[in-house]
Amino acid sequence: MTTEHVLVTGGTGMTGRRVTRLLRERGAGIRVGSRSGSPRFDWHDRATWDPALEGITSVYLCYHPDLGFPGAGATVAAFAARAARHGVRRMALLSGRGESGSERAERAVRAEFPDLAVLRCAVFAQDFSESFLRGPVLEGTVALPAPDVPEPFVDLDDVAEVAARALTEDGHAGELYELTGPKAVAFAEAARLIGEASGRTVVYQEVPAEDFVAGAVAAGVAEEEARGLADLLGEILDGRNAEPADGVERALGRPATGFDEYARRAGAAGAWDR
Repeated sequence: MTTEHVLVTGGTGMTGRRVTRLLRERGAGIRVGSRSGSPRFDWHDRATWDPALEGITSVYLCYHPDLGFPGAGATVAAFAARAARHGVRRMALLSGRGESGSERAERAVRAEFPDLAVLRCAVFAQDFSESFLRGPVLEGTVALPAPDVPEPFVDLDDVAEVAARALTEDGHAGELYELTGPKAVAFAEAARLIGEASGRTVVYQEVPAEDFVAGAVAAGVAEEEARGLADLLGEILDGRNAEPADGVERALGRPATGFDEYARRAGAAGAWDR
């Protein structure tokens, strides 16, 4: 059990929900940082920061839509400085692997909070079942502005467990954990594995960035966010991240979860049922 009082920014999102659940299991006091929370928290409204930090000892930093987007680093660094002044002792930052913008943001945040634990993640496996790739899976074609490169997709349950430990245990201050799956899987192979797990035919297709943006906007994504995502995918899906890293094993003392295991588990849970 722990006596930490944790602010989970992005607490209603894909990682935040998982981190919150694990922290509650550890007995931590939880404050979910969101615009609908109480007290309210908004990255873009600094008047909400101090009330959200009152009485908090640990902070999970999850910036939406992505830490690599323009302006994100300066905002999160300013918040980290505010958290330090409030006496926060532990901090974990969700970041992206191979993203130049995210790495600049990491440095800016660490300058304000040297004991920061950085969780630098590969592409999330759950993007196929809980985020922008679920719709394409249901339609049968995963179309991205990138070649069929190998990617060591990371399971968000692994990411959340690393975050929960970093926010409640000693031994993680100042660490950089590169979080990936145990092996790289090309997108076409990922689509095939999801097809097997879901009973569907799913294929991968490389498309021009403009086509990807148009499809994302048609699916309800804001155009600015869709263009930022296209730029990000074009940057990181060039093979630079193909080599798996050992961050999950270093942090948790066990192997990372493989993409095939994720697909089987998600399929059994009905992730791709209409």
